[in-house]
Amino acid sequence: MQFSKELFWDVNPETIDLEKHARFVIERVLTRGTATDVRELRRTYSKDRIRRELLNCRSLDSKTLTFCSAVYDLEKEAFKCYTTTPSNQKHWNF
Repeated sequence: MQFSKELFWDVNPETIDLEKHARFVIERVLTRGTATDVRELRRTYSKDRIRRELLNCRSLDSKTLTFCSAVYDLEKEAFKCYTTTPSNQKHWNF
């Protein structure tokens, strides 16, 4: 795996299985990676695999969602993170 080491600061990179953890890797690279990381992602996974995993991501920020929608020719409404309401409750306003 030739991605930036900073991307996976919270996990041991040696334990990442690129097939088993594809969605985690794809989401992390597209939300926090550099252009070099994105190029490496495209060498690692097929366009179809990236598209399939992106559609099932539950937490893409709006900028990443817009980017992925444009680059991979997908409607925003097709993304699970766009259609699923987060379970985070707002704090009470006293």
